[in-house]
Amino acid sequence: MINNEINNDTLIKPAVEKENSSTVSANKVKISVKNLFASFGKTEVLHDINIEIPEKKVVAIIGPSGCGKSTFLRCLNRMHEVVGGTIKGYILIDGKDIMKEDPVYLRKRIGMVFQKPNPFPTMSISNNVTAGLKMNGFRNKKLLRQIVEKSLKQAALWDEVKDNLNDSGANISGGQQQRLCIARTIAINPEVILMDEPASALDPISTAKIEELIFELKKDYTIVIVTHNMQQAARVSDYTAFFYMGKLIEFADTKKMFTAPDKKQTEDYITGRFG
Repeated sequence: MINNEINNDTLIKPAVEKENSSTVSANKVKISVKNLFASFGKTEVLHDINIEIPEKKVVAIIGPSGCGKSTFLRCLNRMHEVVGGTIKGYILIDGKDIMKEDPVYLRKRIGMVFQKPNPFPTMSISNNVTAGLKMNGFRNKKLLRQIVEKSLKQAALWDEVKDNLNDSGANISGGQQQRLCIARTIAINPEVILMDEPASALDPISTAKIEELIFELKKDYTIVIVTHNMQQAARVSDYTAFFYMGKLIEFADTKKMFTAPDKKQTEDYITGRFG
């Protein structure tokens, strides 16, 4: 793969815009995906994806099951390689090709929250938050305590667990566990947070808390969220991308996407005619 570092001005104003490419010209671009193909063995699951993800905004990825949403998300932090996949094309963060970065370092910059809450059950709430830092050799106890408090506050969980920081992370509710996982992600100070259906396993009250949290987090982080829930995408995101059968069909301002999409295929999916 030939790599040319591309500055943000180039990313924001592409010379030629392909039919399936999408750009957000009014905002600084954080992640630019160009001509991305992703495969498992001989099976191609993403086909020529071109999209620009703006900084400190929420981008929702929607589409029916099996359309490539989660695969796309895993490509952004090179987790697709971990599950045996391959990619072709370019994924640029701040104009630099992620394939030339150390994957471990990249995943510090691009954190991920999974569909099912996955706190470390043998660790306390406090140690769950700092696990990533300690694995990377961070040992300053005073700073670790400060990071625990700051991260739990950012995850809107501090007031609920501050008196029980030594209890197991598995002993709190599912919604609290998911916010604990978000706090663990925040603790390593990423620039981007990927969320793969973070509320799909949660009750409505916990879901509402996660959505409120996403709204607050975008002040400091770029967020990409995969969701099957149309209402959730409309509530939490600034921009929405519609994927179908491994292709990016449309990418637009969320309000426009849900009220006046450009493609009939998008309108049919959003209105429930298929999917």
